[in-house]
Amino acid sequence: MFKNVVNLLLSIFSIVSISVADCEAADRPGTNSDESKVLPYTLPDPLTCLDGTKVTDAKMWFEKRRPELVDIFQTNMHGRSTTKPAGLKFVVTSTDAKALNGLATRKEISILVSGEKDGPVIHLLLYIPNSATKPSAAFIGVNFEGNHTVCADPGITVHEQWTWDNKELKSVLAKPPTKPNGAGTWPVEMLIKRGFAVASIPRADVEPDYADGWKHGIRGYFLKQSGKAEFAADDWGAIAAWGWSLSRALDYLETDAAIDAKHVAVVGHSRMGKASLWAGASDQRFALVISNNSGEGGAALARRWFGETTAVINKNFPHWFCGNFKQYAGNEAKMPMDQHELLALVAPRPLYVASAEEDTWADPRGEFLSAKHAGVVYALFDKKGIDSATEFPVVHHPVGDSVVYHIRSGKHAMTDYDWDQYATFAERQFKK
Repeated sequence: MFKNVVNLLLSIFSIVSISVADCEAADRPGTNSDESKVLPYTLPDPLTCLDGTKVTDAKMWFEKRRPELVDIFQTNMHGRSTTKPAGLKFVVTSTDAKALNGLATRKEISILVSGEKDGPVIHLLLYIPNSATKPSAAFIGVNFEGNHTVCADPGITVHEQWTWDNKELKSVLAKPPTKPNGAGTWPVEMLIKRGFAVASIPRADVEPDYADGWKHGIRGYFLKQSGKAEFAADDWGAIAAWGWSLSRALDYLETDAAIDAKHVAVVGHSRMGKASLWAGASDQRFALVISNNSGEGGAALARRWFGETTAVINKNFPHWFCGNFKQYAGNEAKMPMDQHELLALVAPRPLYVASAEEDTWADPRGEFLSAKHAGVVYALFDKKGIDSATEFPVVHHPVGDSVVYHIRSGKHAMTDYDWDQYATFAERQFKK
């Protein structure tokens, strides 16, 4: 009798377990913007190794678990990037010691990926504060529409770039408009006055942001060099390519005596927030990592059904991630990782994650929870993340220490409020 009762209970437990698992793994009915409809989910443990052992200290994290997670993200999401090219060269093409009304020295540097001018070239824009009495800490990121949109400085060179012609439905190489329509995104003068250098590279130099853009970018170049006809399922996507190029820009900054290359913060908004996170996770030379409204595929938890989903992002932006990532469209519970583990790869370096109140597509609460759950890894280094008791914060009230999160009012954008928080965070962290 007792045995029959036990078997019945085990059967019931099995049914409940299967039901929850099915709920997690089932194809989701589109997208969700109602917090009350978020389905149950279970996150993988950043501190549990593939063989089931638990990470107990920083040494074990670096020697065993961290390499495992990097490999998991390379295999299943971002793909495997090429190594640093042996022939990489840098050519300073222009210098203006009186830029921005004398506030800064502007440099333009051509990063010759193959070492030759007829190979891929990434144009790096760099501002260095003239008031500096020692090498300057720096912010670096990928801009969306060209270096001339970073700052309203007429001296910035406008380069040709590949873009998509919606009328002709084909790629076109042309000079973009010279209007500095992105000047408000990068508060260069504010950062310069606070003692930071500012560096940026254009998105299209690395890879134009559309499905066929790889044909005109560095991924296409290296694919051709390899002799392969197509990308493997675990070859890098565009996000990884943009992140890889930030590392090549950092290679240059390490050669510039005016830059403190040990204190470079990598920053990005939206899809470039995804790129900055991957750059920071895969290249530990970046001293501080910032994600602004990076959402799905960035800071937001993939298993949390809210806002953009893996199915949507793979459909709309098939070039962003590696081929293997497509198997998780609508099946996030089967992923061997989640984004809190990506954030954990930044540890013990400072990490800042930010959201916008009206940017529900990026799942602000999912970004917050991801940053919060990364804290268990920071604790291995006696670093404080976001306190486990901390509730979702009110707007304009940053929370955390080595890991910080804020949500501000407004829409999907990178505002002066955001930049002010990042500069303050970098000042605090870099003084330690």
